[in-house]
Amino acid sequence: MDVKRPDLADVGDDVRAYVEALEAEVARLRGEKRSSTRSAGEVEPEPSEPPTTINVVTVSRSGLAKRTPRHLYSWQRRGGMGVFDLGTSEEDPPAILTLADEAQNLVIVTDQARVFRMPARDVVAAPVHSRGESLAVARAFNAGERPALIFPSRSEPYVALLTRRGHVLWLAGHLLGDKLRAGTELYEAARFGPPADACWTSGDGDLFIVTRQGQGIRFSARLVPARGCLGIQLGRDDVAVAITPVQSDSGVFLLGADGKGAVRLMSGFRANKSPGGGGKIAMKTDHLVGAATVDELDHVCAISRLGKIIRFSVSEVPPKENPVQGVNCMALRADEVVAMAVASMGGVSICLTQTA
Repeated sequence: MDVKRPDLADVGDDVRAYVEALEAEVARLRGEKRSSTRSAGEVEPEPSEPPTTINVVTVSRSGLAKRTPRHLYSWQRRGGMGVFDLGTSEEDPPAILTLADEAQNLVIVTDQARVFRMPARDVVAAPVHSRGESLAVARAFNAGERPALIFPSRSEPYVALLTRRGHVLWLAGHLLGDKLRAGTELYEAARFGPPADACWTSGDGDLFIVTRQGQGIRFSARLVPARGCLGIQLGRDDVAVAITPVQSDSGVFLLGADGKGAVRLMSGFRANKSPGGGGKIAMKTDHLVGAATVDELDHVCAISRLGKIIRFSVSEVPPKENPVQGVNCMALRADEVVAMAVASMGGVSICLTQTA
């Protein structure tokens, strides 16, 4: 029934006060009802951060993309359900999640190991819950070619690129700069497998690789030859999913498709003398989605197959030196996490992870 509020200008003050009191009580009861229907894992979001030019970029499997300012994503406690973000069909779920300042350029590596570059501003700007548009560079894709990695350009000297078959390729950072020729083939995808992840690195310290089955390996970045090498030996039905630069005192956030996450301290994960060895348990999981080096001030953004996104603080995840199953980071119902990224509150921490 559609009942409009009548004009109360001509009624007595006592009647007007009575009507307004009734309206206030109805509004209170509606607020209580909304609170009672909130899922057990959800809490009222904390106030968002001050306006920032850093954007959350969400991309579907086919390449539909949008960008939304990071401050529009309210913080939740870990274990919440998040909010709906990229509005795509079940046949074209979210696949890639990254963060970039609107002044940066995005490096796009396809499943055919070809690389493109475009300004972050060229990704359509849209609200939190909305559809994306096809990436402008997709016009130059081959038939059936799709984006596999998307990450912001940076000034660090190297990029370590990981393939799903466990190979690590060493790229000079300037090769992905302004003089990049669109569509350049980075390596033979048929030989080494499609891209799995990438990270910017200074070339010092170590690299940490993890697989879908939760196996990990750590070794010195200096041991990777210019032509690349095998980074980790993979077990049966396993694939490499993430690579991140670490130091001996680093913590790495690991997230599974079931929404459970952990911070693994490198002080409890001994480095190998060389790349290419077998892995050891980094996290107890059947399906690891991603990994990124973090500190306690960072925030994690994670998106699910149904397009729900959550943002929570790394400080809520207890650090561990030994392998664990993790704690609940995202509540899921007939859903699974498909990608994650790390938001550094001092800038952007790159993490380019997504599902198979």
